[in-house]
Amino acid sequence: MKSLLKYLGKYKKESVFAPLFKLLEALFELFVPLVMARIIDVGIKNQDISYILKMGGLLILLGIIGLVCSLTAQFFGFGTALRHDLFHHIQSLAYSEVDTIGTSTLITRMTSDINQVQSGVNLFLRLFMRSPFIVFGAMVMAFTIDWKAALIFVVTIPALSVVVFGIMLISIPMYKNVQSRLDRVTQLTRENLVGTRVIRAFNRQEEERKLFVDANALLMKVQIFVGKITGLLNPITYIIVNLAIVVLLWVGANQVDQGIILQGAVVALVNYMSQILVELVKLANLIINITKSLACTKRIEAVMQMEASLKENNTTDVENTDAEDYICFDHVTFSYKNAKEPSLSDIHFKVKKGQTVGIIGGTGSGKSSLINLIPRFYDVTEGSVTIGGINVKDYPLHQIRTMVGIVPQKAVLFKGTIAENMRWGKKDATEQEMMEALTTAQAAEIVEAKEGGLNELILQGGKNLSGGQRQRLTIARALIKKPDILILDDSASALDYATDAKLRKAIQQMDPNMTVFIVSQRSTTIQYADQIIVLEDGKIAGIGTHEQLLSSCEIYQEIYYSQFQKEDRQNG
Repeated sequence: MKSLLKYLGKYKKESVFAPLFKLLEALFELFVPLVMARIIDVGIKNQDISYILKMGGLLILLGIIGLVCSLTAQFFGFGTALRHDLFHHIQSLAYSEVDTIGTSTLITRMTSDINQVQSGVNLFLRLFMRSPFIVFGAMVMAFTIDWKAALIFVVTIPALSVVVFGIMLISIPMYKNVQSRLDRVTQLTRENLVGTRVIRAFNRQEEERKLFVDANALLMKVQIFVGKITGLLNPITYIIVNLAIVVLLWVGANQVDQGIILQGAVVALVNYMSQILVELVKLANLIINITKSLACTKRIEAVMQMEASLKENNTTDVENTDAEDYICFDHVTFSYKNAKEPSLSDIHFKVKKGQTVGIIGGTGSGKSSLINLIPRFYDVTEGSVTIGGINVKDYPLHQIRTMVGIVPQKAVLFKGTIAENMRWGKKDATEQEMMEALTTAQAAEIVEAKEGGLNELILQGGKNLSGGQRQRLTIARALIKKPDILILDDSASALDYATDAKLRKAIQQMDPNMTVFIVSQRSTTIQYADQIIVLEDGKIAGIGTHEQLLSSCEIYQEIYYSQFQKEDRQNG
């Protein structure tokens, strides 16, 4: 909680004035029963209409002042700053941290959890002074009327406090369970929305619906159980207060019979007891909200306190040395966080500037893991990766990410125009530069076929494009920045063989000094590379040219000949 209190510093005025205005509102409310007592004991008793109207006007004035104070206290909020910082912190985390905590959980904490914390803080600032002030203020005012009747308040308030705070202590840990169940529901919802086509293609609607129903039922079960516990607050507090009012009326009636107090004083005492009831119910609801907020706060803090495993050792751009080997993997071993076995073991190879390197291997052999080490999406566990003779850890992240253009396996496009997506690669790209990159990526025809051209709107995730169109546009987005190192991570899998061949030829002609890594399942895609790395179970099974590997690497032979026969049949 302490780490989130700093956000209140940005709202110092609101943090001070919100409680003060609510306190002022409460002060005026405490005078209302006294005014009512005067109306009964003086105005009604003496049938003085003018006095009644005067006191009635005073009640209206107190109500207006209370309303103004209440409305003024509403203008407060710190969720925006917290949400901004949480988003910024998540962006600073490495892939490993995001993989560990999970996307659906991060979404819940960015939305539901922060909204709950915002609500809790707002209620706390408005009620944490007002409710106790009215409770104890009403008790003090009762003593000014009659000390014997006021003793009932002394007994009632502690009894109510025991109930309220007892239920609070029981319910706090339960709300943590509620939020974790909500994470699961969010995860299933996200998976179903993202993978809706796959689910329908495999006729898995009923199975997925059952999974969601079960998860939702668990969430509901926990919520109902917590609701039952917290639901005891209102009836128990009403029972205690109503019993206190009965005793108060009995004591007050005796006092009136004895001529100690007047009827109006009894009405005032009952009003004060009613005020205590209302405020304690508010306080109970406040505690429930604060309980939820504290559970959500801890979840947000857990993310905020998570340190990025990638440390930026340098923030000043560095210059490459004239190293003979431009990129060097020096006995690299890499393991994902909490993994039992390394994904890559003793990877060692060198690449000269301008070379094209092909990477091939079976599923799970470590191809994507290897190329993710170059732009430093992950850090090596052992060994080192150098670019231009400099360890990638010594580059500023912005510099190395600028040097590297990467096209991931999954073609990701964002909602907006084609031009806006292209400018992710280069912010100030001209239309000519865009068309050049699109032409190289064999995507110019996509733009030409669209009525809006470069201004054609792309839906979220590129849903209005085919798989091949999305891949070509993402390749163009990487090419427009003219990177020193281009990484194509199986990014042409949806392209036909002819388009794939044209793409590779165009990239080779684009810049002779650009070093290219091509990850592919197709041997034909990488067979003309300057060197090919064959991976098996995270280890190098072979390295060399296509001809060398055909004669010396059994795994490469199996991959090539199995595909060659298939491709030969297709071409024949």
